[in-house]
Amino acid sequence: MTSQRTLNRLFTLHSWAGIVTGLLMFIVCFSGAVVVFKNEIDLWANPSLAQLPRSDKPASLDVVLTALQARYPGGTVETIALPDAINPSYFAFVRERGAPANTRTKVAVRSDTGAVVGPVDSQLGQYLRSLHVFLFFGPRWIVGFLGVAMLVLIATGIVIHRKILAELFTQRWGRSFRVVMSDLHKSAGIWGLGFHILIAATGAWMGLAPLFEQGTKYLTTSTATTSTEAAAAKPARKATGDAAAPVPMQSLDALYATAQQAVPGLEARYVSLRRWGTSTAEAGFTGNLQGHLASTARVDIHGATGVPKKVHDPRTAGFWSLVNGLMEPLHFGDFGGLALKWLYFFLGMTPAFLSISGTLIWLDARQQRRREAETEAAQSTSTSGIAAAG
Repeated sequence: MTSQRTLNRLFTLHSWAGIVTGLLMFIVCFSGAVVVFKNEIDLWANPSLAQLPRSDKPASLDVVLTALQARYPGGTVETIALPDAINPSYFAFVRERGAPANTRTKVAVRSDTGAVVGPVDSQLGQYLRSLHVFLFFGPRWIVGFLGVAMLVLIATGIVIHRKILAELFTQRWGRSFRVVMSDLHKSAGIWGLGFHILIAATGAWMGLAPLFEQGTKYLTTSTATTSTEAAAAKPARKATGDAAAPVPMQSLDALYATAQQAVPGLEARYVSLRRWGTSTAEAGFTGNLQGHLASTARVDIHGATGVPKKVHDPRTAGFWSLVNGLMEPLHFGDFGGLALKWLYFFLGMTPAFLSISGTLIWLDARQQRRREAETEAAQSTSTSGIAAAG
């Protein structure tokens, strides 16, 4: 049985955790609920792309790459996104010649012919995703800590509101603003409890796991190892500089076939090209696994020789790798079609509402305490005046 003193402390922790993180929590949760429709939003913002034909047999990657290189001579094709169930076209990210190092042009390519359509006018869906994942310019661990804060709010809320089943259908309309808002706050928290735990846990994992991984590597790497790696890197840099001359590349389609042999069931969503055209060129194929929930399967292949350099299959890479591969699809709900997206959208709006309602409840309670204090002070002054007059 939890003592009243402990409940008061948990209530204080719950209140201040919500107040401190309320604004950021609302931004992250609201944008997260909307961003489940990222691809649909991009099509809506670019209606001309939605009218492009969908091909049952899309043009080959080699045709697409050749068309992009012809359209942007001297530019660097860094990533090609393949057509999917929503987007009927290829998309490519190109660093144009003379453009700033951090500037990329998103280009649409017809899937039936491989012809370049042109730059994409709006990337609203991607902006919303950047807002949700990075708050535009912040490191991802900030959103990870918000996931931890959300777990704290959930845990303290469960303890504070012990009569969960009794409060499932409690809504006292017609009472004061704070009572009505408090009932809505508790109902939204209870009905969406399982979903909130899922979103908070997966968000915290994706935001903080890389941070812990980097810290672990830093602590376990000795100075001697670092020195050895630095010494080994010097001739490697020289070799890279010597290898800048153009080198014949393997077919992208052949490399994709090699990637699918290395990871059976791989359905690539993105092809990344690094140092393409040189002897150190690499092509990375990243995507989902057919019939499997885990994501982030990836195969990196040497562009000149066609030999796989790195293979990541979450099904065979160990338990924690599999868990990590499950985090993104579970968090964004992009594995079950349109119906699941709408479910994620509506449930995703509830933590955004909780951040608003909790803040309003706290502000109303604070004003109530201020009014009560002013009333007590006025009564005390009145009583003192009567006593003095007597």
